[in-house]
Amino acid sequence: MKNRREFLIKSTLGATALALAPTWLQGAPSLIKTLNKPNSLINGVQIGCITYSFRSLPDQSAEATLNYVKECGISAIELMGDPAESFAGIPASPINRTRMWQLGGKSRRGETLSAEEKLELAELQKEAHAYAQVVAEWRAKADMKPFEKIRKMYADQGVKIYAFKPAAFGQHNSDAEISYGMRAAKALGATHVTLEHPADDAHTLRLGKLGEKHKMSVAYHGHEQQTFDFWDTALTQSKRNALNLDMGHYIAAGHSDLIPLIEKQQKNILSMHTKDRQTPENGKGNVVWGNGDTPIGEILQLMQKNNYTFPATIELEYNLPENSDPIQEVQKCLEFCRKSLV
Repeated sequence: MKNRREFLIKSTLGATALALAPTWLQGAPSLIKTLNKPNSLINGVQIGCITYSFRSLPDQSAEATLNYVKECGISAIELMGDPAESFAGIPASPINRTRMWQLGGKSRRGETLSAEEKLELAELQKEAHAYAQVVAEWRAKADMKPFEKIRKMYADQGVKIYAFKPAAFGQHNSDAEISYGMRAAKALGATHVTLEHPADDAHTLRLGKLGEKHKMSVAYHGHEQQTFDFWDTALTQSKRNALNLDMGHYIAAGHSDLIPLIEKQQKNILSMHTKDRQTPENGKGNVVWGNGDTPIGEILQLMQKNNYTFPATIELEYNLPENSDPIQEVQKCLEFCRKSLV
């Protein structure tokens, strides 16, 4: 793709120019330190990206993910579990996840499954349960050195990992798995882990206490179930419980008090998913930024004015336009942020 080819060509030319530069330039630490490194800190506001945004790209390795992030010009990220855990040696999954999602989705929507589909789904669920046990055993013994290597690999290229989101924090996960996820986050340099809010007070209490033990904060993400007091119970349970607010889903839920919520909870917001969605009256669509009802620019300016330090995390969820790809679209989202923060 054109954008990617241009990026590689510029990177090569930059490296060649440095090699041929005068000795005094080659030895300038400040220049070398910033050469070809991304910077998405825009006029005091840290723009980040969740690596879920690149889910449709074929290579999901830690190395490929780093290249995607760099090509977008992003310097801070929320890292999904798969790239990091595959790098660390997690046993490969034997499950056809796509098929499991298809059948599970039909079941959740109340659609009738054929007898063959019911048997297939049951077998997939059985395989998933067995694989979960294998993963739990691996996580209980996992070495943290690979996660430290990822942290260095990303940092050397100018990318900071501020949050980690492995599938290790659910009600079905053991304390050992949850502790593993928090230790891995710390090894990656993250300040917090993220997960979907479990809608279970006992579990948010459990996670908060384990967060206190491991000195790792737990930021709960929400979809359209978010409300103004959605996180209040978790916040009272532990000083380690926090918000991973999603501004787009909040608007799609029909609420008009997003900015007052941010102003109230800004000290408890550790990161904020940023996307453009429509109100229920307009269809709830997840749309190209600037075409929906989410006041992204106004919120970014609020962050700038009040010196809020939590990152605004680009989450690419709208359908890709024809002849585009996730990298080009994340670049467009980042440019939207730049124009909003002039």
